[in-house]
Amino acid sequence: MGHLLLTRYLVFLQIKRDLYHGRLLCKTSDAATLAAYILQAEIGDYDPGKHPEGYSSKFQFFPKHSEKLERRIAEIHKTELIGQTPETAELRFLQKSQMLETYGVDPHPCKDVSGNPAFLAFTPFGFVVLQGNKRVHFLKWHEVTKLKFEAKTFHVYANQKEDRKIILTYFAPTPEACKHLWKCGVENQAFYKLEKSSQVRTVSSSNLFFKGSRFRYSGRVAKEVMEQSAKIKREPPEIHRAGLVPSRSCPSITHGPRLSSVPRTRRRAVHISIMEGEREEKLCSIWP
Repeated sequence: MGHLLLTRYLVFLQIKRDLYHGRLLCKTSDAATLAAYILQAEIGDYDPGKHPEGYSSKFQFFPKHSEKLERRIAEIHKTELIGQTPETAELRFLQKSQMLETYGVDPHPCKDVSGNPAFLAFTPFGFVVLQGNKRVHFLKWHEVTKLKFEAKTFHVYANQKEDRKIILTYFAPTPEACKHLWKCGVENQAFYKLEKSSQVRTVSSSNLFFKGSRFRYSGRVAKEVMEQSAKIKREPPEIHRAGLVPSRSCPSITHGPRLSSVPRTRRRAVHISIMEGEREEKLCSIWP
């Protein structure tokens, strides 16, 4: 039980970081609720003696946000979360977060063939394209047959129902960003799709042997990680929570255990409960 609490707290810290750095896109209403849960978890109940007017504006939960959003965060914190313990607030934060389509993924900024902005993302279930105010494409990993890139052009090949073959093409900002996008896609597909790490094969970005880039995912796949984690037995660890630092100039509001040095792939197993259902929701305008 202690290990579950520690894992949950570490995931809370990571998702809070993702929210701050703009990797967790969401509607404005959802953003306000998530920020209020963070306040409740780290400073406790609203106290007029300790929290003067505008206190929520001293904290930065997102890359940028409006005064209206700050007031809504304080309103939720003052009226809806009174009495919640840090553990409860963290749990509610995670439950709310995992309902978002961008939970547990890195959105990569690109443009489609018409020059329209889009975000490409890789989830435990497949490849996602977010554009405007909705999710415009979702391909399950078993449908994706190949990921390719050349310079700034990224291609996704897939076979859907009734042998329907499709090719999606997007353009990354730079060739380096495109290569990184391709590697992330190959890595995620291997991690989530394969049953065993022994099934991993070297993947090429081109059909020609002497052309393009090659990449081979290393490490265990999701199923193996989950199986090995279930066997771990040790004494329940203690959780030492660290409070928010009220400063807009602070580079990150996340304190406590550092997760930045841990490769994102090794953290993916805790993101497997991402929602798969199709939703068309307005994204919060907190992207930098």
